[in-house]
Amino acid sequence: MNRKGFTLIELLIVVVIIGILAAIAIPKFSNTKEKAILASMKSDLRNLASAQESYYADYTSYMTLAAGATNSYYKSSSGNSVAITGGTNWTASATNTGSTKTCTMSANTGSTDEGTPTCS
Repeated sequence: MNRKGFTLIELLIVVVIIGILAAIAIPKFSNTKEKAILASMKSDLRNLASAQESYYADYTSYMTLAAGATNSYYKSSSGNSVAITGGTNWTASATNTGSTKTCTMSANTGSTDEGTPTCS
């Protein structure tokens, strides 16, 4: 007899191989959303640095902004909340509802990581 088709064992082996590949691939992509949120918060802080310098050029001090508030100099991205403490120097922190991490950035504070957004 000449039968064509796959045996049950061949089909089970294929299913097991697909399961192993899925088990490897899914964890690698699971933190993609978190990375995108952190990139968004860092981008907001970099944009804030430009807004702070523009504000300083007009008022000779840095702006202060409560978390979630906006003004004509700066508006954060959707989902991000940025709080700014200003004066002769400034410090800002960004949070997002989709992440437990907080990103911070400062300027004119004498810090070694000044001007670079860091997340923790």
